[in-house]
Amino acid sequence: MVLPKIKKNSDGSRQRMKASNFDDVSKEILVTAISIFRCLIVTQAPFPDNIAVETKLAQVAWHEVCQIKGINVKLTPSGVKMLLTHTSQVRRELKMKMCSLTASFFGFQMSNSNNVIRQNRDLAEFLKDGAVFAFKDWESKSGIYKTELLQLGINVMWFANRHDEGVVHHKYFDPMPVEVIALVLTAIECCIDEWLQGLKEDIKFTSATYGIVYHGHLGSLQHFDDRTAPYKLLERIRTNLHDLARFHAGVNTLTSTSSSTSRISDARRCHPRVST
Repeated sequence: MVLPKIKKNSDGSRQRMKASNFDDVSKEILVTAISIFRCLIVTQAPFPDNIAVETKLAQVAWHEVCQIKGINVKLTPSGVKMLLTHTSQVRRELKMKMCSLTASFFGFQMSNSNNVIRQNRDLAEFLKDGAVFAFKDWESKSGIYKTELLQLGINVMWFANRHDEGVVHHKYFDPMPVEVIALVLTAIECCIDEWLQGLKEDIKFTSATYGIVYHGHLGSLQHFDDRTAPYKLLERIRTNLHDLARFHAGVNTLTSTSSSTSRISDARRCHPRVST
């Protein structure tokens, strides 16, 4: 990998590194490595405990690209640094996409009316209590981890079309990792937090603030899986999330089981405007 020449700003500081700073071969590898690294981060360590975890995933992504391309190019510290910037970027992207979905899904409203402000505040507090936003029916608290908002978030973030990361790098998402489910739930909670005062405020989706929230959701998912292991409920939820996401992207499921066919048929009835 050829080291890029980084220009300096007028004050003498170094300009931020970009993919365009690299030679053509390294640039091609870097672009693909970034895409794979983003997938590795969200499916394995959305809120990494330390930089060593991120660096390891960056090395894995780079190695995989080199294997795909059939070449051997060394990953330099500059390349690692470039990849690692995408850890926080992918979280910010998810949170940004989830905010509008969350507001419309639950009915939060932008208004200076005292009544609306109170309704927003009460709704946010209700949804946060016991994480009822994770239920399909949050009022009766039934259908845990079956909220449509979870599917919508996965669709828009990784399965928007047949060229999106969830389709291209499907091996990381089949079945949907519990880490991804926990991450999307954490993003939803962050979006709800923005309405706790009744008026929407911007809250940063940082590791310092939401890392512990993520691990809470991840632990709850694992506990749910342990308690329902004989019924394989979480396994079915994970498979269903992936299959319906692929359908949303306009591609066939990776398996042709009768259960998958049934899920796609159900989706087609519910969303007739989507075609494969």
